[in-house]
Amino acid sequence: MDKPEVIGIDIGGTAIKLGRFSQDGTCLKCLTVATPQPSQPEAVLAVVVDAIAQIDPDNQIIAIGVGMPGPADAAGRIAKIAINLPKWQDVPLAEWLEMKTGKPTVIANDANCAGVGEAWLGAGRNFQHFIMLTLGTGVGGAIILDGKLFIGHQGAAGELGLISFNPEGPICNSGNQGSLEQYASLIAIRRRTGKDPAELGVLAQAGDAEALAFWQEYGRDLGIGLVSLIYVLTPQAIVIGGGVSASFQFFLPAVKAEIERRVMYTSRTGLQILPAELGNSAGMAGAAKLAWEKFNFK
Repeated sequence: MDKPEVIGIDIGGTAIKLGRFSQDGTCLKCLTVATPQPSQPEAVLAVVVDAIAQIDPDNQIIAIGVGMPGPADAAGRIAKIAINLPKWQDVPLAEWLEMKTGKPTVIANDANCAGVGEAWLGAGRNFQHFIMLTLGTGVGGAIILDGKLFIGHQGAAGELGLISFNPEGPICNSGNQGSLEQYASLIAIRRRTGKDPAELGVLAQAGDAEALAFWQEYGRDLGIGLVSLIYVLTPQAIVIGGGVSASFQFFLPAVKAEIERRVMYTSRTGLQILPAELGNSAGMAGAAKLAWEKFNFK
């Protein structure tokens, strides 16, 4: 190998995505494998180790980064909880992978990885200060400050979907009630409409009045949820990713209207609201970038 490479891994509830990346962000090879069911830690580890061998058959990569659907500790060693994966609590995944592969490993929350990926190669690359929301089965988030991922003193910062939205709203798995996730996630959209976001997007594209009205209401709710984040962080940009973002064009006007109505201009001057650019590859790209940064490879 002429130039060093790392592997970025995005572990999800149904699929595990892997990419082999050079230091300039080029993805040289990628692979998607099914997440084992049930997805207990040892079973997932075995599948990941096998997939690493497939994507790096000559054992040439120098480090591994892993995105997990839940918080990691601040050191990037332990999967504290993995949402939607059974029996994942305080799993020393970095150590396990290092023992199996001999490669230094760092782990992080998957939404944080997506934010780092967009900062590196996507919609956030021109900003030093931005936040990302991933609108999917749940609502994840990432905070980039001064060009760096902010995770807080224990590694769990950036759970933007769990901020309080309506104190009388539906119960959230986090223990909160009426979190933003309960209004902006794919599951919330199904609960509110009986339809999937993709179907509502197709209907809106065709001019369906009910679908268009829903996306306007959705945008209003999302905009209100973003207001507190803007006042606290005053980002240069907000990047919106996840499956629901496919209908970005239909809810963006209402998001902007709420922000302009509720946020003083001094806190939103120059604010841009942008769709994510990397799609499903954001998580593995960001995991790879964290591996480069963690181990200071030159």
